[in-house]
Amino acid sequence: WRDRRVTNFDYLLAVNFAAGRNFNDLAKYPVMPWIIADYHSLCLDLNSPSSFRDLSKPIGALNDQRLASLKGRFNEMPEPKFLYGTHYSTPGYVVHFLVRTYPDLMLHLQRGKFDDPDRTFSSISNSFRSVFTNPADVKELIPEFYSDDTSFLLNKMDLDLGRKQNSLPVPDVELPLWATDASDFLRQNREALESEYVSEHLHLWIDLIFGCKQQGEAAIAADNVFHPWTYESKVEWDEHKDEIEIEALLQQIQEFGQCPDQIFLEEHPSR
Repeated sequence: WRDRRVTNFDYLLAVNFAAGRNFNDLAKYPVMPWIIADYHSLCLDLNSPSSFRDLSKPIGALNDQRLASLKGRFNEMPEPKFLYGTHYSTPGYVVHFLVRTYPDLMLHLQRGKFDDPDRTFSSISNSFRSVFTNPADVKELIPEFYSDDTSFLLNKMDLDLGRKQNSLPVPDVELPLWATDASDFLRQNREALESEYVSEHLHLWIDLIFGCKQQGEAAIAADNVFHPWTYESKVEWDEHKDEIEIEALLQQIQEFGQCPDQIFLEEHPSR
């Protein structure tokens, strides 16, 4: 990784693949971090630390007020305790982002219907606001946000995704003010991922998702504890001997979200 010829994007993909993630399984789709935190400025300043998300914290811990509420519930909860009843990567979240590219996946998931128009992916800034404030939304991103393929941001198929409560149809994804178009948004997003700031801090996020802070006491200290079903090692298969029960549990786990395989047991080195 310290070889500068290897980009941060390529390294993250390699880590995902090593942790059992792949593009052919929506339940184990590669997970990428939100990097940028500024979606309101006219110009994005990649030389300012304030433009970036804190990579040492999981999404659910970025907002102190929300975290305090979640920790209060955690402290009163019987074992097994968890901070987040949702996950950062699920088939539903992947399809949510890719509805304009692969509408058939959404139709399959939603039994022949698109999602409610007001829940449809339609704004970058609103999506980040949701993961920053909504207790039930802690999703990270997918590799397409750092690619050069704009199809997931543009309704090139003229899909009828419905009308919102304000009676307006669901459009192309609304971009931040600092992006001139979809290509420019992806270009700047990728520049942010490859920036010096991210190179200096990305190992902290890797510890949370793939490494030493994914489970155990280190995860508790890092406010990084998800529902037990998201960890393969914590599912009590012996308690579910009935084949029907096992199949139902497997289906729930698939939809609930799954943590990647833990592939680093010690702190990941910085770049």
